[in-house]
Amino acid sequence: MSTAWNDSTPIYRQLRERVVAMILDGVLKQGDALPSVRQVAADFQINPITVSKAYQELVDENLVEKRRGLGMYVTEGARDALLKSERERFLNEEWPLLFARLERMGLDLETLLRKATRPDGGAR
Repeated sequence: MSTAWNDSTPIYRQLRERVVAMILDGVLKQGDALPSVRQVAADFQINPITVSKAYQELVDENLVEKRRGLGMYVTEGARDALLKSERERFLNEEWPLLFARLERMGLDLETLLRKATRPDGGAR
């Protein structure tokens, strides 16, 4: 995890999003232990309560579970649940805004795909 924090969003929310990204990217897999609250707090020089708050949100969402005396672990099906909710959020919240912007700029799917796959200017 990187240490650059955005001033417009609470750190605990940003930390939660970083853990979510790690689950989605497969860095953290089902059954994997999350770094301890103390370790994350020390690594990023943030308050342990901030880390606990981020982790608690993940527990509340059933993405991680507390194992008394052992720590926090990624739950079974966490990645699938995240994929479903992230796709739904994208399609309902982000895509309409992005689509409207693309239309305003006169960009179509063919142009975007061509740009994405071109060796000289594409992402792939």
